[in-house]
Amino acid sequence: MLKRVVIVVSVAVSATLAGHRLIPALGGFTPILESLLPWTGLAVPLLLTAAALARSTGAVLAALLPGAVWAAMFGSTLLQTPPGGPSDLAVGTVNVGVRNNASGEAVRTIAKDLDLLAAQELTRGGPAAKQLNKMFKYHYPVSTVGLWSRYPLSETKPLDVGMGWPRALRAVVTTPKGKVTVYVMHLASARPGHTTSRDASLAKARELIDADPSKRIILLGDLNTATTDRGMRGLTPPLINAQSEAGDGFGFTWPASFPVTRPDHILYRGMTATKAGVAPATGSDHRAAIAWLRF
Repeated sequence: MLKRVVIVVSVAVSATLAGHRLIPALGGFTPILESLLPWTGLAVPLLLTAAALARSTGAVLAALLPGAVWAAMFGSTLLQTPPGGPSDLAVGTVNVGVRNNASGEAVRTIAKDLDLLAAQELTRGGPAAKQLNKMFKYHYPVSTVGLWSRYPLSETKPLDVGMGWPRALRAVVTTPKGKVTVYVMHLASARPGHTTSRDASLAKARELIDADPSKRIILLGDLNTATTDRGMRGLTPPLINAQSEAGDGFGFTWPASFPVTRPDHILYRGMTATKAGVAPATGSDHRAAIAWLRF
């Protein structure tokens, strides 16, 4: 019986990994499953232990199958080395947490070595905004999101990504190496069985990117969509994920105490990512995503 259980579960895990995009959305539950896909690798040692207890070579071989599929999908993420080299722009994004009284300390630590920082869940006149205003000469807040920059901002405007109120913005940053169009977004939330609003805001974000003729674009924000979520196919491509290209590991950002997924993203086009990673954010339930880009 144990041998049969190991074989059945191994085949099920392997099929889920390899064919997750073929599984219907099931009312929004499947995208949540996809957000946690990297963690399915933990099933392999459990299956191998059960196979050893069953004293079955067939069960051991079956237990290795999901391990092989997982390695094919995610092995390069763990083994890749950031390309490194010189960079022209250091950027970051953080959801500071609307009830985070320590948000000022959080952004001070994150932003000290950055050229651009995007923030979400801001409160007007709150500690995060006050601290960032001291650190950066240029800034453009809109509702609960904002962009702070060491370089001049122009063509700034608020954006509605399908939620009926502005929770995104667009700005052009003039750097010493040239102009970059920057979007900051906080898309609608996604929960098990409730992804309709998030999916609509993702579609709106894609419309904005497709309509933008800028040579260089950076999208920073809490997109409420994991790297492995099928919803990200709407943005990558046409944009490139900095963590996937130049990060060290999965770069999980949420929840901060023990991150299991990555809703916070740095996406770009027209540049090269040289390094990407994650930084702690005091008091927030998110960690910050950071990256270095070369023109």
